[in-house]
Amino acid sequence: MNDTGAVLNRSMKIKRMLLFVMLLVIAIVYLLPVFFVILTAFKTDAEISLQNFAWLPASLDVSSFVNAWKMADWIRAFSNSAITTFCVVVISVLINTIAGYSFARMRFKGSNVLFIILLMGMMIPSQAIAIPQFIIIKNLHLYNTLAAIVVCFLSAPMGVFLSKTFYTTFPKELDESAKIDGCTRFGAYVRIYLPMSKTLFATMVILKGVQVWNDFFYPLIMTSSERLKTVQLALQLFKGSTTTHYNWLMAATLFTSLPLVVLYFCAQKYFVAGIQTTGMKN
Repeated sequence: MNDTGAVLNRSMKIKRMLLFVMLLVIAIVYLLPVFFVILTAFKTDAEISLQNFAWLPASLDVSSFVNAWKMADWIRAFSNSAITTFCVVVISVLINTIAGYSFARMRFKGSNVLFIILLMGMMIPSQAIAIPQFIIIKNLHLYNTLAAIVVCFLSAPMGVFLSKTFYTTFPKELDESAKIDGCTRFGAYVRIYLPMSKTLFATMVILKGVQVWNDFFYPLIMTSSERLKTVQLALQLFKGSTTTHYNWLMAATLFTSLPLVVLYFCAQKYFVAGIQTTGMKN
């Protein structure tokens, strides 16, 4: 019996070790490009060239960050991206959660068919509908405004899908109790479901925020003014026709990614939390 237990214990240790090694390899694969960007930002142009290429910089040269900051109007670019991201996140989270709640807790004729049609929007790339969107934006006289970018991002089937999946896990007794207490459908949503949706909100804020902040496509085709450049459009200034300062570009990439890193660390507590910590399951 003791021998069997020792064998099982040894087998468990081997499995844990193999799992640790596998996760370590995956982490290295994902983090290696990040380390490469950080190291390149501290290199000089000579250290980046093919003749004098080195993996590690000779010294921590911060001049790349100074030069990168002087290359563009980053205050305006950050402001444009922040305004666009904030508006899209707030409006889309509000619309998607209400729509997901309706699909999950309300049964009406054709709801399943309507939900399937909605999910079909996830299969259509944004580039495929860019021309109709551009025509609509022009007819609404929103072209070359930040509102044009916001409007293009409001269609989000993924957010509705996540919301419906989340609210479906709540027991039906909650709706019955709310009805007995005199709550309307919207009242139950505001008073019962919203306070228990921190996990859902954090997930949608991070996913939508990253999508809007990192997007290059819609700001490019919906705006033409220099004063409306977002951070992703500002990064294009570092790609010269003859020479590209990759250390400046990597430095700019780092400080444009900083807001997303801060956002994730602020919301990770709720992002990784399970439904059991904020709601109820059947």
